[in-house]
Amino acid sequence: MQCQSSLSKTAMHPLWLYTSLLLPICFTSATIPLNSLAPDAAGATDQASNCTPVPYPFGVPGVALPGFEVACTGTTTEQRTKYLPNGSMAQQLNPSLQLPSGTYFIQSISLQGQVRIFTGPIYQQCNRTQMLTHGTGWLNLTGTPFTLSRYYTTFVAIGCDDVVTMETVDRDGNNGKSGCVAFCSNSSSRIDGSCSGLGCCQMPLPGRGGLKSFDLSLHKIQNMELNGIQSCSVAFFTMPNEFYFKTAYFDDKDYFNDRVGGHVVVLDWAIGEHSCAGAKKDVISFACKKNSDCYDSPNGVGYLCNCSQGYEGNPYVLPGCTDVNECQHPETNPCTGHCINTIGSFMCACPSGMTGDGRKVGSGCKKAFPLNVVLGVCLGLVFILAMAILYYYSRLQKRKLVQMRSVFFRQNGGWILQQRLASQGIDSTARIFAEEELQKATENYSENRILGRGGYGTVYKGVLSTQQVVAIKRSKLIDESQVEQFINEITILSQINHRNVVRLLGCCLETQVPLLVYEFIANGTLFEHIHNQNVLPWEDRLRISKETARAIAYLHSAASFPIIHRDIKSSNILLDEKYTAKVSDFGASRSVPFDCTHVTTLVQGTLGYLDPEYFHTSQLTEKSDVYSFGVVLAELITGQMPISFDRPEDLRNLATYFTSLVDEGRLVRAIEPHILKEAKFDELHFVAHLARRCLNVKGEERPDMKEVALELEGLRKAVKKRANDGNITERERFVQEIGSTSSISEASETSRQYSLDTELLSAIQHPR
Repeated sequence: MQCQSSLSKTAMHPLWLYTSLLLPICFTSATIPLNSLAPDAAGATDQASNCTPVPYPFGVPGVALPGFEVACTGTTTEQRTKYLPNGSMAQQLNPSLQLPSGTYFIQSISLQGQVRIFTGPIYQQCNRTQMLTHGTGWLNLTGTPFTLSRYYTTFVAIGCDDVVTMETVDRDGNNGKSGCVAFCSNSSSRIDGSCSGLGCCQMPLPGRGGLKSFDLSLHKIQNMELNGIQSCSVAFFTMPNEFYFKTAYFDDKDYFNDRVGGHVVVLDWAIGEHSCAGAKKDVISFACKKNSDCYDSPNGVGYLCNCSQGYEGNPYVLPGCTDVNECQHPETNPCTGHCINTIGSFMCACPSGMTGDGRKVGSGCKKAFPLNVVLGVCLGLVFILAMAILYYYSRLQKRKLVQMRSVFFRQNGGWILQQRLASQGIDSTARIFAEEELQKATENYSENRILGRGGYGTVYKGVLSTQQVVAIKRSKLIDESQVEQFINEITILSQINHRNVVRLLGCCLETQVPLLVYEFIANGTLFEHIHNQNVLPWEDRLRISKETARAIAYLHSAASFPIIHRDIKSSNILLDEKYTAKVSDFGASRSVPFDCTHVTTLVQGTLGYLDPEYFHTSQLTEKSDVYSFGVVLAELITGQMPISFDRPEDLRNLATYFTSLVDEGRLVRAIEPHILKEAKFDELHFVAHLARRCLNVKGEERPDMKEVALELEGLRKAVKKRANDGNITERERFVQEIGSTSSISEASETSRQYSLDTELLSAIQHPR
């Protein structure tokens, strides 16, 4: 049957002057042959690449159930604006439904028998003498399993003095009729958001079920003359409460000429043309799979499938719906007691000593026996027995605690420490802390209180009951060799009294792991200030190097016994609130008798700072600390890491890299830019050569730490003094003030001094 549209004029009427347009759209009932089996789960999702997946029975041809084929198509700019306002799928192929009236992009698909599509207007007209323009809203559902949903679809018409009449035929062949009128007495009568007859009217779809076909007629009431856009009309289907009328539409002719639209229309769908009873007779074509139920379509013809209670998934896809574990999630757990999942269901059980069905919606669980009766009868005996047990237990715990503390004291080297301090004649003023006090000070050794981790333990920040802030070093679980290191650190720190060495406040040996309590140094490590913050001024760097050298020289010569630190590095140099240097971490240190030049030990230290001579010979000398200090000086000048994989393989070690730059006169390449701006020529010259001498491979060619400290002290004094002298050149003044303590002029280093002089002068004259 062919559908036509025509425009006819009627005779003038005093009240009703109109033009009439009858627009029939005819559909026939759909027949869906079920001649193919449903795919398995893998086949059901075998959609075209780069296309949004759709659930079976929908799918690409060859996979979908006949009548439910979709295509994957791109979108135009206009379509993306209408259908995809956020642009989130602008680059993706979008599934579209193929209907006799055209191709429609799919918004969503529900396995409950609905699909939402985007449509345009049903008709458009801006000139009474012209035919109506059909839009994509002219849905043709002939031969498809779809019907226009009556419950989720409303009809909207926008225009002035329009009378719209709709006659419908539902899926069962029942007829329906309805209409609406849109008046326009004047432009001020139209109200935004109101679609009740003034410029806009709407109506629900007539009939009892989904629509397969409809006839639409439009009449123009000619009781007033309308010009231009005021005479335009448009009608479309949309979802209830989704459309918001705007009076501005009458000022926008493009709105009435828009054939794309962006209206969402709901189509109902069903499988086949038989009820469940009829469909089940053909086992091969029956669409409902295992663990699903069949129910007749509410629109009349066909049926739908739904997962049985206790199951979930796609009921149209093999192997069918899968079991739901009701016990897995607290919000879906139906039990007050124990929940036991079964196939397609669940069981509730009450805990031991309780009775009931265990369900939230039910009797729940109740105590099986009144325990208070038993407690009342036996209260006296239980109380006496409990007091006796408590008394015995408290005595046992006290004895056990004393024994445990004694074991820990011995295990942590307490006896060894007492013997060593007594044999060396040392009177320690360090305090012995209780375990409970240190636990409270560190909030039970919270991760938030960790200041750092070293080779022999973890350091925590603690606040004592006196509000004194301390650093608490908690050693690792130790074996006998580590006990020696721990006792060694206490012994050494007990001998040291120097303003540039971190002060030991006390210890605790009654815990499983030994604890040391130090003064708290607030500004972190020198390593952090050099490599992470990189803002330490040159003057502070000189002062810190002088203070560190003075502390190491004290350890080597002025302490009760000469002490070799063995792990001098920038991360073991702490800075207090005034940026005063404090040498820390004496876990690897060794004391050396006065009559010995070296001790032979297992090699310990940190890569990048380790003395190569000590590494190869295992003979530890004071010059090993000198070498490590030379690396720290190189860090202060260059700001580079002691080991860096950004440098060539043979120069990854900073000591090697630094000495090669000094020897070749190329040090300016590695000096930090802000240091070049702040430092004077002679200062850089002096410190660079001092560091180079400390980094000599042979220990005998290195200066001792006392000499290094004196030279740095002389440099600091010279820097302060020349601030008041303006008549002497930098080079002359430096030679006058520092020459007596410096050994720079050794003949073996003349050539590299000259090259460094040239380089630094060039850098000062032409800064980077």
